[in-house]
Amino acid sequence: MSAGDTRKTIKRCDVKRKQTLFAVCATVLAVIGVLAYQYQTAVLLAVVAYTSATEYEVGPPRELPWSAGPEMPRDDPSERPPNIILIVADDLGYNDISTFGGGLADGRVKTPHIDQLAADGVVFTQSYSGAGTCAPSRAMLMTGRYPTRTGFEFTPTPSGMAPMITRIAAEMRRALPPSFYNAELDATKPPYEEQGLAPEEITIAEVLRDKGYKTFHIGKWHLGRKNGMAPHEQGFDQSLLMASALYLPEDDPNVVNAKLDFDPIDQFLWARLNFANSFNSGDEDRFEPGGYLTDYWTDESINIINANKHRPFFLLLGHWGVHTPLQATREDYEAVGDIQPHRKRVYAAMIRALDRSVGRINEALEAAGLADNTLVVFTNDNGGPGYIGLPDINKPFRGWKISQFEGGIRVPLMMKWPARIPAGSISKVPVTHIDMMPTLTAAAGAELPPEVVIDGKNLLPLATTQVDDKGYDEWSRDTLFWQSGHYRVVRHKDWKLQVADRPKKQWLFNLAADPTEQNNLAMQEPTKLAELLALLEAHAAAAVPHRYPPVTEFPIAIDKTLAEPFEDGDEYIYWPN
Repeated sequence: MSAGDTRKTIKRCDVKRKQTLFAVCATVLAVIGVLAYQYQTAVLLAVVAYTSATEYEVGPPRELPWSAGPEMPRDDPSERPPNIILIVADDLGYNDISTFGGGLADGRVKTPHIDQLAADGVVFTQSYSGAGTCAPSRAMLMTGRYPTRTGFEFTPTPSGMAPMITRIAAEMRRALPPSFYNAELDATKPPYEEQGLAPEEITIAEVLRDKGYKTFHIGKWHLGRKNGMAPHEQGFDQSLLMASALYLPEDDPNVVNAKLDFDPIDQFLWARLNFANSFNSGDEDRFEPGGYLTDYWTDESINIINANKHRPFFLLLGHWGVHTPLQATREDYEAVGDIQPHRKRVYAAMIRALDRSVGRINEALEAAGLADNTLVVFTNDNGGPGYIGLPDINKPFRGWKISQFEGGIRVPLMMKWPARIPAGSISKVPVTHIDMMPTLTAAAGAELPPEVVIDGKNLLPLATTQVDDKGYDEWSRDTLFWQSGHYRVVRHKDWKLQVADRPKKQWLFNLAADPTEQNNLAMQEPTKLAELLALLEAHAAAAVPHRYPPVTEFPIAIDKTLAEPFEDGDEYIYWPN
């Protein structure tokens, strides 16, 4: 072979090597591109987790300087206004309380301490939350006013949550209709920490503080953290705030976790949350709680009781339990026994901790000699959620949190006050969260704020005089309202109407004959339908503008959990938030 031929051969080989190398590089880049596309949500969640971990410095647990009253009694406790403790659970299912449905896991998991609270006072058997999600309900508990008056209609979500869970839901390719997210509208909203109940609204804490009560908040708030909206700026003398929302660190040796791979919300929460509280600082000065969140907040509640037993106090204990992420102590997990599936066992253990909290608080009141003249109220912010994949938690009612079927808004309400409320009392009159503010005001002997329209009513006459389900005229309220954007509901006496734009539908039920909402009478009862539509329109006509617009709409199956396949013909609604 000549020198020229050799050079040509070498050149051809060089070109071939370059072509091969180019092809290999192109293939590698293509594979990287495919993997990046497939796993970009995981990457984004990792960024969320890193941001959450580095956003705030979280200090070690600390001893809290709770305000203390006189060390010796200045008068007989029975001659003082009652102490008031309002316990609000989060996302508890109606059937999770054994007083109502027998308890979780076909009655294997009982709630004896909550049951005892019910037996010692009054149970409202037709009690409703203010909304199908938590924050508007909490605003109504605090103010006694509908969102049509406060403008606080939608639940604030942490930055990035709405687009992220919309993205995750789309990637799951579930048979549910698609979710919608309006990024342009979302950009007009203030940061999460600055979305809340207007500082101008008057809360029950402010009313009681002005009456001479020392006022304390522990736990969840969800009504704003800055600009005058934090608990310690809305009437509470002191506040131990849930700054983030893990019950224990994920890798704590004493924790048992249950992650829900079918739930976009759960995936975001595990990435976003950490283990942190703050004290009288809104969103700053974070530190680790001194134990499993439900137990730690109970410990601090008992510290407040013991430090203030010689003066009237008001304590709002806003438990995070049993909201996701599902985390239980190993002790509770072992105590509930071999319940399947795993997530149900962890959830059951969380209920056990919540029930224990109620028992420990009542025991502390007894030990301090305060039980007789303390009003203890237990309720829940909304119905149990379908996104945890447990089908019986709201049994026998249809629907879930993030809907306004009975399963989404039926909640426990029980009140114990031995000095005033006969044990074993039952009231069948429909009541709701807007009634709490005027009820606690009346119990304290305080006055409702002048020149403010209060939509709720004082429940003490129902609790102390045994007004039954025929007591509408004596107690004089026929109508209750709920709404989230286009999805609006009215209950008028025993009739309930739900109206939604997406899907365009009306559901009309006679709850006296059909309490579980099985038989839609919208076509058969045109006169009743028109009557309730007129009530809804009149209510909407008087509404103030929203403080913050809804930026998402999520499809919610009415009769199936998120772990079950959605099929053609299944009923659903779109929930604006």
